[in-house]
Amino acid sequence: MWAILSRNRDAGILLLRIWLGVVFLWVHGAPTLLDDDVLGRWQFHGTQMGLWGISWPAPKFWGFLSMLVHTGGIVLFILGLLFRPSCLLLAIVMAVAATYEFSTKRTFSAGLREASHAIELGLVFLAMMFIGPGKYSIDRE
Repeated sequence: MWAILSRNRDAGILLLRIWLGVVFLWVHGAPTLLDDDVLGRWQFHGTQMGLWGISWPAPKFWGFLSMLVHTGGIVLFILGLLFRPSCLLLAIVMAVAATYEFSTKRTFSAGLREASHAIELGLVFLAMMFIGPGKYSIDRE
């Protein structure tokens, strides 16, 4: 049984890309694109760059780029197109989100509890950057 699974490694990578991508798009991407106050959401996401000492250009610009990565980057991830660059950008967005969650809490354990989701997703995207999209992708190697 394990040999069958080993021979279908690329099917497992495809399953991970589709499942993680669709859920990420639903939970993170769609709200940054379809929110009633989309400019306010972009402002909120963009101000988080200030935690890294980046305040220029305007926060809405960074929020817009965050929205592009949350939506376009994850679609590229699902399709396996420009896979590694999109994984890198998604990991960076998750690092910014984790930094924000840590900065809003008073204790390390509370910060870790709040940031764990972003850290876990960031590590998955980082690992996928090394693993690659598999043979069932547009970028097939």
